[in-house]
Amino acid sequence: MVTKRPTIYDVARHAGVSKSLVSLVLQGSPRVGEDSLRAVQAAIAELGYRPSRAAASLAAQRTRVVGVVIDDYTNLWFVDLVRGLHAELGPRGYRLSVVDVATAAQAEDPVEGLLATRVDGIVVGMEPPPGLVGQRLPPIVVAGTRETTGGTVGEVDTAVNDDAAGAALVVEHLAALGHRFVGHVASGGGAGRAREDGFTAAARAAGIRMVATEWRGPATDGAGYDGARRLLAAHPEVTAVFAANDLMAVGVLGAARDLGRDVPGTLSVVGYDDTSLAAARYVDLTTVDDRSFDVGGEAGRLLAARMAGGGGAPERRVLAPSLVVRGTTGPPRSVRSRLGN
Repeated sequence: MVTKRPTIYDVARHAGVSKSLVSLVLQGSPRVGEDSLRAVQAAIAELGYRPSRAAASLAAQRTRVVGVVIDDYTNLWFVDLVRGLHAELGPRGYRLSVVDVATAAQAEDPVEGLLATRVDGIVVGMEPPPGLVGQRLPPIVVAGTRETTGGTVGEVDTAVNDDAAGAALVVEHLAALGHRFVGHVASGGGAGRAREDGFTAAARAAGIRMVATEWRGPATDGAGYDGARRLLAAHPEVTAVFAANDLMAVGVLGAARDLGRDVPGTLSVVGYDDTSLAAARYVDLTTVDDRSFDVGGEAGRLLAARMAGGGGAPERRVLAPSLVVRGTTGPPRSVRSRLGN
């Protein structure tokens, strides 16, 4: 038996709204009220409605495709970001085209490549390339804390978590446990800088001694391992290490193992991002939940409004982080005997 495919008229009847209002929802129009938006999205989900992308593209002269530019597929932060984007833009009839500039050996600029496919909008999940803003470009949203590169950030909509506040939560937690000398394994980029600055300021305010590595490259587990080895060799009296992200924190855990430092007995370790890696039972990492899924959702909402013709000054949506305490942090024990002193 062949089941009739639901139409836009079926969605309108199910939601109790007009067909034109359903069209506005699918276009991401900012003129739709929250109640109507939820009713239409619920009807779409319940009926299993899938808009005809070909018909919509012909009618609106759009592709219904959003480009997403990232710089490291191995960073699990991007997984949650893309999930959040899809959850927001998928029901509106958009597909995502993700470009990883770190692994795609491209002869052309990634933004140029997306423009060649006529995307309707772009989400940038990395440090924005210089000259990103221009009249010929579709709407752009930057996701995550970024450096002000080429004047881009501040000229477009952004969706971020409060990295400085998240780092301050780490200091508050470690101070409450009794740590008085802590280390930070730093990374590059806007988020890395914001987290280091927030951690430094909070440690100073709490009267806690703090030392940081000087690494400004990618936030990988290898960088975390190497940074922790150097930091703990130079400052063996450090009792806790905060890493710039979860991947680097896993590297710190490896360094602690190789140096004979018991976690959390003689060394507490904290990450950032609350990725699936941190939640794995074997890792059980204390970390900061930066709400990357919600950052993706906010970026999607901002972009949908711009693609629907919304104007006005650029918006900056800042989401408050929270601390997730797991098994890698605890009160400090003396490391003197472990060091043979």
